[in-house]
Amino acid sequence: MGELVLKCQDLHKKFGKKEILKGVSLELYQGDILGFIGPNGAGKTTTIKLILGLQSITSGVVSINGYDIEKQFTKAIEKVGAIIENPDLYMYLTGFENLKLVANMYPEVDRTRIMEVVKLVRLDNRINDKVSKYSLGMRQRLGVAQAILHKPKLLILDEPTNGLDPEGIKEMRDLLRELAQKEKMAIFISSHNLAEIETLCNKVCIIQNGNVIETTDMEKVKETAQIHYHFVVDDSEKLKEVLGYPTEIKQKTEAIVDIIKEQVPEAVKELVKNDVKIYGIYEEQMSLEDAFLKKTGGNTID
Repeated sequence: MGELVLKCQDLHKKFGKKEILKGVSLELYQGDILGFIGPNGAGKTTTIKLILGLQSITSGVVSINGYDIEKQFTKAIEKVGAIIENPDLYMYLTGFENLKLVANMYPEVDRTRIMEVVKLVRLDNRINDKVSKYSLGMRQRLGVAQAILHKPKLLILDEPTNGLDPEGIKEMRDLLRELAQKEKMAIFISSHNLAEIETLCNKVCIIQNGNVIETTDMEKVKETAQIHYHFVVDDSEKLKEVLGYPTEIKQKTEAIVDIIKEQVPEAVKELVKNDVKIYGIYEEQMSLEDAFLKKTGGNTID
């Protein structure tokens, strides 16, 4: 585990009498990629705004690299990069000119660092083309390049793969993994794309109704949700009748049964006793979406 980069402690946010955040706490360490997920209205955007100092905190503390975002804003924010929604780019300028404009704000960022970042985001061959000629994926990567010019320790991204085609999504995924590994950044990603979060992030934080209901390693969040088993039989309706466990019938010969590993032998025994032919049983790999729906009581991400 690397050094602690981001710590949110008991964050509350009220707008008038309405409480949006009700004690949000989370931590993000160097080299981690955290997926921040929850239904619409759960408090994701508000949390990001509090982290970045874009809104005042009703109570609680945000600490970035050991600095309080409200009391020591300049020190806290100086090693943070962020893209909220779409990157701000000048379409009539080249990629390099866009980067140079941002670099002018940081005395320590020279041409060498600009070209280093250009190579990192794989825009070497197109950096002198006008941004208007870039694909959406290239613009997203240029936006990331802008955000990491000053070597931030924390990178915050809101929907980084939104609107990208499969190739663009893969390029973004590879880039973010490289930033976490090579540049040792802590990366905080808010996204509706649960499948992408699952393949990219090593940690996940689930927020619902302004409360964090779980923050854990990606694999653990799926393990702690109830395991279910896929049965292949001659009659799934009869299986459901015989077993009595919560069962989702997929088709005439297939069903998903919510049972734990220790209950499988007894289930097999009951099925055989009741003349249900069994052709196969295997553990159903729970996706992040499955785990999310179970933990939020069926609330969808949208």
